[in-house]
Amino acid sequence: MIDIKQFSVLEKASKNSFAKQKKIVKNVMAGQTVLCPKCQQALYLFTPEHDENPGIRCKKGCTDLQLDFV
Repeated sequence: MIDIKQFSVLEKASKNSFAKQKKIVKNVMAGQTVLCPKCQQALYLFTPEHDENPGIRCKKGCTDLQLDFV
């Protein structure tokens, strides 16, 4: 069972991760060059028209943010 302190730490980490991912998505979709935090290669946007798994990722796959296009 998880206690309140552990849950608070988990919640904060999740919130920070979401904020980082949101910033990456915003910058890539604005046409800015954003590098993968692990391999330092550029991140690319893959749309549903060009890929069956739309999202943002690097060539190595270290970063893989899957997106839903409506």
